[in-house]
Amino acid sequence: MLDVRSVAGQVFVPQLALAVLLVVAAVLALVFQAQGATVREARQRSIVGAETFTHAPGTLTAMKSAHPTALLQPPAESARKHSGLGLNTVTPVVDTGHHVVGLDSAGIRPAKADERIAGQLPLLLGSAAGALLLAVAGTALVNRRLRRQTHGLDPAAMYRMYDHHHAVLHAVREGVLIVSSDGRLLLANDEARRLLELPADAEENRRPIADLGLEPRLSALLTSGREATDEVHLSGDRLLAVNVRPTAPYGGPAGSAVTLRDTTELRALTGRAAVAQERLRLIHDAGLRIGTTLDVGRTAAELADVAVPRFADVVTVELLEPVLRGDEPESGTTADLRRMAVRGVPQESAIYQVGDVIRFVPGTPMAASLESRRPVLVDDLRRSDTWRRQDLEGTQRVLDARIRSLIAVPLQARGVVLGLANFWRSDHADDFEEEDLSFAEELTARAAISIDNARRYTREHTTAVTLQRSLLPQTLPEQSALEVAHRYLPAQAGVGGDWFDVIPLPGARVALVVGDVVGHGLHAAATMGRLRTAVHNFSALDLPPDELLSHLDELVSHIDTDEARAASREAGGRGEGVEETVRPGTGSDTDRARPDAGRTGITGATCLYAIYEPVAGRVTLARAGHPGPAVVHPDGAVTFPEVPVSPPLGLGGSVPVETAELTLPQGSRLVLYTNGLVEDRDRDIGTGLDQLRTVLATGADRTPEQTCAAVLDAMLSEHPSDDIALLVARTHLLGPSRVAEWEVSSDPAAVAPVRAACLRTLESWGLEALEFTTELILSELITNAIRYGAQPIRVRLLHDRALICEVSDGTSASPHLRRAATTDEGGRGLFLVAQFAQRWGTRYTPGGKVIWTEQSLDEGRPGRGPDAADDVLDQWDDVPAL
Repeated sequence: MLDVRSVAGQVFVPQLALAVLLVVAAVLALVFQAQGATVREARQRSIVGAETFTHAPGTLTAMKSAHPTALLQPPAESARKHSGLGLNTVTPVVDTGHHVVGLDSAGIRPAKADERIAGQLPLLLGSAAGALLLAVAGTALVNRRLRRQTHGLDPAAMYRMYDHHHAVLHAVREGVLIVSSDGRLLLANDEARRLLELPADAEENRRPIADLGLEPRLSALLTSGREATDEVHLSGDRLLAVNVRPTAPYGGPAGSAVTLRDTTELRALTGRAAVAQERLRLIHDAGLRIGTTLDVGRTAAELADVAVPRFADVVTVELLEPVLRGDEPESGTTADLRRMAVRGVPQESAIYQVGDVIRFVPGTPMAASLESRRPVLVDDLRRSDTWRRQDLEGTQRVLDARIRSLIAVPLQARGVVLGLANFWRSDHADDFEEEDLSFAEELTARAAISIDNARRYTREHTTAVTLQRSLLPQTLPEQSALEVAHRYLPAQAGVGGDWFDVIPLPGARVALVVGDVVGHGLHAAATMGRLRTAVHNFSALDLPPDELLSHLDELVSHIDTDEARAASREAGGRGEGVEETVRPGTGSDTDRARPDAGRTGITGATCLYAIYEPVAGRVTLARAGHPGPAVVHPDGAVTFPEVPVSPPLGLGGSVPVETAELTLPQGSRLVLYTNGLVEDRDRDIGTGLDQLRTVLATGADRTPEQTCAAVLDAMLSEHPSDDIALLVARTHLLGPSRVAEWEVSSDPAAVAPVRAACLRTLESWGLEALEFTTELILSELITNAIRYGAQPIRVRLLHDRALICEVSDGTSASPHLRRAATTDEGGRGLFLVAQFAQRWGTRYTPGGKVIWTEQSLDEGRPGRGPDAADDVLDQWDDVPAL
């Protein structure tokens, strides 16, 4: 009751204060009233006393005597002492002649009056306390009842509760009734009035439920007082879900609270909600299942797979021809489309099968959809003459298959029409309606984005593959030292930078190269081309493998530096930071490269370079971050020889490159490969090497071509994530009968015997036609070696696809071709050698150098031979006869 926040508390406190004020005022009034009455009584008593003394016998006589004081003073003092009265009231003493002969005074003391008032105070205060207690008790009883009825709520809460009660009660879409325990209607909201069609005065008059005209079963339930949960009852043409709960457990009077829901509308809403939910699931599944690959045709088929049968009974998808090639399609209804997918019916029963080229007739729904770029609905194909223009016989087969409804939707992404998706429904399902158009458009829009991504990837992939193929060897050069087969497979995710090469070298030798540039795409392919060209150039210098890789490492470092500077300038112009350069490791491209769309520089490469020398069957190898080779011996044994590994290209710095030398018997197979063959995301390199060993060991008599096919069949994953380059070379030896070698002393006289021995060797090889030019070349080279070189001096002839002459000595000084002046005594011999030889050059060895020449066996170069020699010699009159 004392809580001033409640309505009862706010009423109780003013009532209590008012009661106290009233009691205090009453007490004060009684005090003042008692005091006045006492004074009046005292005054009357004093008057009576005075009058008594005045009219007492003897008073007049005493007054007229000679000594009135002596006569009157003693009795007056005695009366004062016994009565306690003072002389406050004066009365005259009159004689018979009405003359005042004296005055008589009588009164009461103030203390006597106060004593009378004080004697009355307990009664007054007791009465006041009783009145106050009675007032407080009455106020408490009244406020206790008020508090119970208001539940201790404050006025704001009562006001808010009433407003919310009124608003919620009449705003909810459920009917609400409150029914008393005797079956009368106490409350009904607007929705209940609508559902039950209640009269306007039903609630105000507390009418019985039985008099409201409800269905008997429903009326019986509302008046029964029993609980009910979603019981369905008929009310007019509505089916109502009724819930009944007693109100007594919640603090109210005995009765029932009833809620009503119209299940007729609810079922319709539930059906629409189920359709909407299913379509949301379909859109979600489409996002997961469409676009799993970057293949245009597969993406179109995925759209059809998703839509059948959850949205349509049959789906067909056609794409414009340029899309399949990765090109930008041209808009127009007359363009050719190729059918990419048919789902829901057998292929043979469709009007057009997968792969057929279609041109839709103008005016048909498909042509109209392509032209307007909007979906077109045909709700009843039986009544559509425009649809049948395309093919009367074929469309009749469609109708015979009980297909009744069609939605044609253009596949468009980024403002470009890519093709057409057609959704068909049979008479087993509901016909398409207008509301289906937006869903079909949304579904195809998601597929169109994936198709366009696949189209753009196809274009870039085709460009990259074209560039890659153009940069790789188109045909292998002719040579006799090795029988070579090769394979190159681009990664499914894009063309990378793997490459291989076979480079003929002087002395019937052959260089084998396998490399891998980090990354994928056009940049990796272009960088691969640069490195392959550099390897060719360094090979032309006849550098050993270690020196070649050192030069290649320096080149890659320069390329990296230039690319990083270019990226830095570009990023600086955009106000962006430059990401730290990522260097390659020995893993796959995917592991080594970090995606960075803003940077175009390469981050390194790997390479394996091997030189095979067929005279001794010796192979010299060096590798920079690349997997080592495999060797299959003639008996079928497979080994992975130890080749010292150097850092990848671009990371070598001051680290020297080391080489390894192997001697291979005739018929051995040397297998070079990139890491994409032996490792991927599902297989580590150790497992891959074991698989490669197993495959190579099972076919000792395979040719290089058969070996390549067997290796790829066994090791190629379904979706390779990296490029694969494979090179298989079977070794051949240049037999002793095709090799001739002589030691030459430093005496000029030794030239003639060696020259004669060489000529005899040529005759034994059947190369008499080359005797003159060979004699001229050997004479010049041997003479120069004796004059300017040092021991040991050797001459070697090799009979291969060309006649190879080699003269070696112990110095590293290299001759240079120049045009001699007319006054020069020398300098013309090397010029003659260059004129008569098809090729010539110098190769450095650890002990000196080798000057070599090659001459065609079939005299392929015109104008060569003895007749042409005179023309050459005529250029110098001072050339002595040989």
